[in-house]
Amino acid sequence: MSTAAALGTGSGEAVVQAPAIEGRSPWRLAYDRLRHDPVAVGSALVIVLISLMAVLAPVVSALVGHGPDVQYRTTGLSPAGIPVAPNGTFLLGTDELGRDVLVRVFYGAQISLLAGVVASVAAVAVGVVIGLAAGYFGRFVDTVLARFMDVVLSMPYLVFAIALIAVVGPGLPVSIAVIAFFSFASVGRIVRGQVLSVAQKEFVEAARSLGAGDLRIMFIDILPNVLAPVIVYTTLLIPLSIVFEATLSFLGLGVTPPTASWGGMLSESLQYYQVAWWYVVLPGAALLVTTLAFNLLGDSVRDAFDPRYTRTTAT
Repeated sequence: MSTAAALGTGSGEAVVQAPAIEGRSPWRLAYDRLRHDPVAVGSALVIVLISLMAVLAPVVSALVGHGPDVQYRTTGLSPAGIPVAPNGTFLLGTDELGRDVLVRVFYGAQISLLAGVVASVAAVAVGVVIGLAAGYFGRFVDTVLARFMDVVLSMPYLVFAIALIAVVGPGLPVSIAVIAFFSFASVGRIVRGQVLSVAQKEFVEAARSLGAGDLRIMFIDILPNVLAPVIVYTTLLIPLSIVFEATLSFLGLGVTPPTASWGGMLSESLQYYQVAWWYVVLPGAALLVTTLAFNLLGDSVRDAFDPRYTRTTAT
């Protein structure tokens, strides 16, 4: 007897119907787990706030009346030429050139988020295509693409990136391209491994027997079944890209001055950290909070897609 069968022994008794069991897809289950996970919700809220900082940077600049690159050498520096501490005019103090640190931290969020998101999306797009091709076609194609990804992964990426940017010249587009190039191979290896197992499933063979083309099978039949680890890796790749961009800017190989960047601000503050603590603490704290929020969200997304997930109970 099914769960929906009537309960009772006489015709006069009320019929009680058990509640039907509602089926939910893995995507729905993952979403339910995420929205009941306080770590995921808190991390997402922090990321939203950081994104609002980047979007509202021009608004904040207009409200305080200070441009991100404007030097206030009279009011923004002490008579000894030292940055002034937070006060009513400069809410978070100034830097070594008398620029408003508050405004520059907000504008620095634009650079960090742009570099992190764009570089990660580009790396994932390239890695997914290469991983799909390697895992689906196999044989010679797989050998060539897999060895190419091995070569990229074996490179000392920071040293190679520094050398490349030193030759080409610094700039945000160059930094994004370098970050994406040294990140796609990891995504490609993950996708390749997933495709190698999925490509042997019955539904793929059925699609071939019905005359479906290779591109349709790869992107319509196989890709949706390997998206979960790709999404997880993307959320974890964004903070790595943000730190990579900050490192390049710290070394003077990222965005060109006077563009505000958290890594560049940290580099400029080194000689003033003993007399102007706010100058090093504020961009450092912004970088730390942003990368920590993305990492915690990535961990939560990974747990949400894990069928053995037990930390929270979805309802």
